Amino acid sequence: MIAILDYGAGNLRSVENALAELGCEYQLVRNAEGLSRAKKVILPGVGHFGHMLRSLEAMAVRQPLFERIRAGAPFLGICLGLQALFERSEEAPDVAGFGLIPGEVRRFPETARVPQMGWNQLEALRPARLLEGAPKGAYVYFAHSYYAPVTEATAAVSIYAEPYTALLEKDNIYGVQFHPEKSGPVGLRILKNFVEL
Repeated sequence: MIAILDYGAGNLRSVENALAELGCEYQLVRNAEGLSRAKKVILPGVGHFGHMLRSLEAMAVRQPLFERIRAGAPFLGICLGLQALFERSEEAPDVAGFGLIPGEVRRFPETARVPQMGWNQLEALRPARLLEGAPKGAYVYFAHSYYAPVTEATAAVSIYAEPYTALLEKDNIYGVQFHPEKSGPVGLRILKNFVEL
């Protein structure tokens, strides 16, 4: 069973629709018990970095989520869910991220129009399991004002003012800054690859 972690915000319906189209079983999860049964976990995120992390703490699911990840359950963070994997964000300097990937999430420079909303191209830096079967240089849909740095975990970048992490893979941890559930056939392929891990 794939758990979609529902912290009270996020575009859950689109993610649910995409998973339903792929014919896979999923369940909205709001507590530690639900996480403990999950074979895979998806954390879709929209909104504010601090609000999401505080919500996960208030729901007492942050530590159980870490335990599932440490146990080897594949984890997919979408948009803000990817940013949460990092140590911190300029959006909420007083709130700690998961710290599973080193680095700080930053706001796009003032010279760039924010948020970046719309389609942007993926540039693969290395082979990635999530990109298997996806066309080279595919376009996917983004909606964000903050971006994650390029790190050793980065598998693909996009460029908006500067290169940033668009897709990362590290062991059983996966993250996408874009919204695969809104990215047409390419996005469905990426979700399918996660489902079939």
